[in-house]
Amino acid sequence: MRGTGYCRLCGCEQLDSVLDLGLSPLSNAFLRATDDASGAGEQRYPLQVWMCRCCHLVQLAQVATPEALFGDYPYFSSMSDSWLRHAAGFAREAIERFELGAGSRVIEIASNDGYLLRNFIAAGVPALGIEPAANVAAAAWEAGVPTRVAFFGRSVARGLCREGLGEADLIVANNVLAHVPELNDFIAGLVLLLAPSGVLSIEVPHLLRLLEGAQYDTIYHEHVSYFSLLTAERALARHGLRLFDVEELPTHGGSLRLLACRAAALLPVERPSVAALRQRERAAGLDGGPIYAGFVARVVAARRRTRAFFEAARRGGRRVVGYGAPAKGNTLLNYCGIRPDMMAFTVDRSPHKQGLLLPGTRIPIRDPAAIAAARPDFLLILPWNLADEITAQMAGIAAWGGRFVVPVPRLRVLG
Repeated sequence: MRGTGYCRLCGCEQLDSVLDLGLSPLSNAFLRATDDASGAGEQRYPLQVWMCRCCHLVQLAQVATPEALFGDYPYFSSMSDSWLRHAAGFAREAIERFELGAGSRVIEIASNDGYLLRNFIAAGVPALGIEPAANVAAAAWEAGVPTRVAFFGRSVARGLCREGLGEADLIVANNVLAHVPELNDFIAGLVLLLAPSGVLSIEVPHLLRLLEGAQYDTIYHEHVSYFSLLTAERALARHGLRLFDVEELPTHGGSLRLLACRAAALLPVERPSVAALRQRERAAGLDGGPIYAGFVARVVAARRRTRAFFEAARRGGRRVVGYGAPAKGNTLLNYCGIRPDMMAFTVDRSPHKQGLLLPGTRIPIRDPAAIAAARPDFLLILPWNLADEITAQMAGIAAWGGRFVVPVPRLRVLG
């Protein structure tokens, strides 16, 4: 874990505190049941968020090494049905809009298990994935998606160009820009790979939605930076890239899809959506307004409500179990002080997580079949951004009077 004391985008040393979530374990550092039960050996790190006064990038004060975060990664994108539909829809739209075919090249950075690129390959569009986690990249190869194992940056991009794998017509970087500690090196690498008329597509959680919805659980050590359109535009412009379109998406609690090209390219022209969102973000105060102070108050209130729910359930003899073992859930549970005596276990569809313990809280992770056996009174949906998908999958809990609990943006009990 290292702190710089200056902005990782512009180098400014004037950083203001936004939120302090205390000490927290790495959110994907799942434990085995045989690990030290006392928890004495489990590492916890400061989870503090700052904002740069100069460029207004919101960022973590201290950052874990990429190797610690992504060496053996437990997240597989293909475990979410709604995310697979999202990826397939994007691929169809991109192929049509950017006229991609057999003579084109698509490169995805942080391509995970090939969840997206397999759609391009099935349509006859050559594609290559770059993925830092070897275990996840192996799953992509099994799905027929060529994948290089590497932490992306300038050096990797130069190597690909020497192999004749540059000049990409479309580069996709979904949910990776927020994970990158060396922002300028990463974006410079994208520029090296991009064809003169190529398009860069970035999806990133939207800072405005995080602040307005008190989505504090999306703050964890993997998420090094938190982007608005304004800060993303500044970051890209430093490297000769121009935003020409933006779309607001419902994914991950509210995300942006940013489309960019080389600044020198005359086409595509900027769409009205870009100017409209710029104006909204400035009006909301994302360049240093009071929205940040209000955010802290909403987070404290959210923690109080979550604790009150669990304490009331325990007093009333009501059983709570969780659904999902996402990174965001570990921030929520650790910040709110939830332990196994308050939530006996959680479940997850991923076999890569089943049988492990959540970091910090040491709550066991089981197969979803455990829910029917336990017949809990409440099912807490930790990946609340997938609440519609999960409530449909688990609708059977109504048979014994079970009810769903969605913790964010405001704790609510469904049914």
